[in-house]
This record gives sequence, structure tokens and C-alpha cells, in this order.
Amino acid sequence: MNGPFCLIVNPAAGHGRSLRVLRSATALLDASSADYEVATSDSLDHARDLAAKAAKQGQVVVAVGGDGMVGALAAAAARDGARFGIIPAGSGNDLARGLSIPFQPAGAVPVLIKGRERNVDLIAVEHGTQPETVVAGSVYMGIPSVAGEIANRTRWLRGPAVYALAGLRAVAGWSPAGFRVEIGPGPQQVHDFPGYAVVVANASYFGAGMKVAPQAQPDDGILDVLTMNDAPRLAFLRVLMKIRSGSHMSLPQIGAARGAEVTITVDRDLPAAADGETLPGAAPLRAGEPLRLRTLPGALRTLVPASG
Repeated sequence: MNGPFCLIVNPAAGHGRSLRVLRSATALLDASSADYEVATSDSLDHARDLAAKAAKQGQVVVAVGGDGMVGALAAAAARDGARFGIIPAGSGNDLARGLSIPFQPAGAVPVLIKGRERNVDLIAVEHGTQPETVVAGSVYMGIPSVAGEIANRTRWLRGPAVYALAGLRAVAGWSPAGFRVEIGPGPQQVHDFPGYAVVVANASYFGAGMKVAPQAQPDDGILDVLTMNDAPRLAFLRVLMKIRSGSHMSLPQIGAARGAEVTITVDRDLPAAADGETLPGAAPLRAGEPLRLRTLPGALRTLVPASG
């Protein structure tokens, strides 16, 4: 049996969903006689501090929440070499989805108790004078980052539908941006284009189940880079229709590349985001300021289903 566990939760997150999930999860842990404690946070920074404390005590750091909480605690666990688990309790749950972790506590808790360890990559992000940030699933600029801000401000609609609506609103107000994407190391690939978006993915999914990078593997030491060139708005709507299945990759506006290091610059101010949250100091990222990314191979000791 794995353990001991420290379940970290923000009680205010998800309009109470995280607490409902937590109650179910702790009941299952009690029934299994698992060794655990619950730590409540009031912010992502506080959650990181709690994770650091749990890691130093030899506990498995468990994120009870959505992609923002998962990304923050994954970085904290990796920094201190702790094992990491997920009990999904968010609107997107994209990293859990990519690792085949069930969304319901009845499936997720057995993964904690009996799951195997898988070394998963993370992404280091740096820009300007900000300290380096470590994230888990993907980093993105353009329509997805603008839509993410819209989704996070929306209170009357929750769940996956909010991301689709936010995407439509972002497209409606969009004006072209000039992107420059440099991919390395080795012979550098440089892509200059006017367009809608750049997504640098460590995992296949973002935006509550959109299969943005179908070929991405979270443990191959490589980042998948997706670009969308300028096109009529109707073309982007076609992307939205196809992205959930991953079939958008066949569209002529979509470009794909791979590398261990990526630098993105844009010719106008745009937010840069990762794992469902705008990056610190990047709301927006200023025109011409480079956003530098690099993969951290096998940085996170993650509990995943024993089979598969």
C-alpha cells in the first residue's frame, strides 16, 4: 500500500466541489485503513508551502482540485522529490485525463493506494525578471490564453461548456498577432507567422478535454509545439469543432513541431498561461518579451493506475 498521504485542498475552489470530492475520498481512505491527513489552503502559494512541508515529512503530496492546483503542487512535489497523486475535483482535470486517472473518487483513491509510480516530465517557464515557474501540462498564448481568462471570470456557467463559450468570445474579439517561435536545441527551427495561437504541450489535453496535442507523451522528454496560422474566423471555428477528437491536426492552418526548448515572442501584449492559470507577471506578457520554456524530463514521481 502506498502512503502516507497529505491531501491538499482549497475549500473555496469549484463552488464547493472540492470539499464534496474530499469527503468521498477520505471515506474511501478510511475504509482502506490508509494513513493520511488533510491540509486546507487559501491560495496556490499556500498550497505550495503545504506541499513542501508534506514532502519533507515523507508524505505523498495529493492534489484535490483542478488543473491549477495540480500544476502548482506537481512543481512543489518535484522540487522536493516527493511522490505525487491526484484526486480530480476541477472543471478540466486535463492532466488526470492524460494519465488515465479516473475522475470519480471511487476510481482515483485506489490509484493512490495501489497505483504504480511513473516518472512524468514537467515544463520550466521563464520570462523577464520573474523567477522560473514549473508547470505540468501545457503553456499557451493567443486565443487559448485569452479564452482562459474569460473562462476564469465567468461565474454563471461551469464545467467544460465554459471553455467552449470562452473560446467563441475570444475569437469574436480577436485581432491578428505576429508570433515568433524558436525551437531547439541543435539545429534551431524558427517559425514567424501571423496567427491565432501557440501551444507548447507536455500532455495531450487542455481546456477540459480538448485533445490539442494528440501525439504528446508526458514522459518522452520532448515538448510538442502546436501553432495556428492566420485564417478567417470560420477556420478557427472548425478547429474548435475538431480539437476535442484531435482531428484538427489535419487542417492546413495547424502546424506541429517538437523540441526540448522553446522560445515564444509576440508583437503585441498578450496573456501567457499554463495549466488553466495565467502565468505570474504575464497578464499580459509585454510585446517582444521572450517566454522561454524547457522540458524537465522525468521530474515528477506520479502515482498512476497499476495497469495500462
